Amino acid sequence: MAAINHARLKQLFLEIVQIDSLSRRERKVALRLVRELESAGLSCRFDGAAEKVHGDCGNLIGHLDGTREGVAPLLLCAHMDTVVPGEGVKPVVDGDIIRTDGTTVLGGDDKSGCAIICEVLHQLREQSIAHGPIDVVFTVCEEIGLQGARNLDLSLLRAREGLVFDSDSPGYLFVRAAGAQGLRFTVRGLEAHAGMAPERGLSAIKIAAEAIAAMRLGRIDDETTANLGTIQGGRAGNIVPNEVVVRGEARSNDPLKLTAQVEHMIGCFKEAVARATVTVDGKPMRAVLEYRSVPSYGAMNVPEDAPIVRKVIEAARRLGREVKPHATGGGCDANIFNQRGLVVANLGTGMRDIHTVREWLDVRDMTATAEVTLELIKLHAGA
Repeated sequence: MAAINHARLKQLFLEIVQIDSLSRRERKVALRLVRELESAGLSCRFDGAAEKVHGDCGNLIGHLDGTREGVAPLLLCAHMDTVVPGEGVKPVVDGDIIRTDGTTVLGGDDKSGCAIICEVLHQLREQSIAHGPIDVVFTVCEEIGLQGARNLDLSLLRAREGLVFDSDSPGYLFVRAAGAQGLRFTVRGLEAHAGMAPERGLSAIKIAAEAIAAMRLGRIDDETTANLGTIQGGRAGNIVPNEVVVRGEARSNDPLKLTAQVEHMIGCFKEAVARATVTVDGKPMRAVLEYRSVPSYGAMNVPEDAPIVRKVIEAARRLGREVKPHATGGGCDANIFNQRGLVVANLGTGMRDIHTVREWLDVRDMTATAEVTLELIKLHAGA
């Protein structure tokens, strides 16, 4: 079994999580990763996604030529951006356990994936392991709608199959992932003085609250979820609010269930708004609803007998490990890549409690994923 430099993997991860890289501001970490890729023998360039996503950096693309003829190129991908609160990360190290200090996220989502890919590439060079061509993509703006992958210039890639490293559970290869629909509801009521004439108003916040109270949210079933994440409205405590904006999403691995959940959420708002009327100076006044329902990304469904899936499972078996195909409710760049004609699955890195200030990981999980990936590359090259 080809060894992974556990200490170097850990050190790179600790370094890059301390480089701020919120969505649209990934340039500093990208430049650090360029140095890492070039030191492993890759040629690097950025595509033109920066202008499209209004960021300071495009997707970082690295090419490594193969050392064995006739091997199809392989894609390795992770994303560089992190969610808020993600600035000024101060990792707390306890052996191989790395945690956030409780004031920010850690950034294991997805800098664990970035570090794993870099370590695998170093091992290919240092151990003179035979391999086919490898394309590396470190994307931008994954956390705000998979925008980097959506705007990636595919003409710069040779690979048409590969892996994204962007999920929590080590030992799982995610081949099915939920599609998502973004939702925005705007309720317009009627303002009035809250103390002197509340009966002359229609509270947009109250109407929205009635809609939300009637709504199925959270875990709907084993493959469907729904969430309302932000609510904004009102001007002052003594004014009946005349407008509120609520934003959320629905996700499902089943397109029909996704459609049904979205229709249910819209229906709750329609019903609540339809009930909201008031008569002012003899004139009936009604609340108004405006809403938008926009597909964020489609569901991912990679066949379990796809070559990339079979090779990952076999690579793990060779190492005495087990990797299981699985489904996830999270979206990732693989959703977009599969929509765009590639065959890409998502291999777990071990990040835990992501998108929270309790985030943590065990570097040993990262090492295990790196070992499976290195064995995959050898297997893919016929070794």
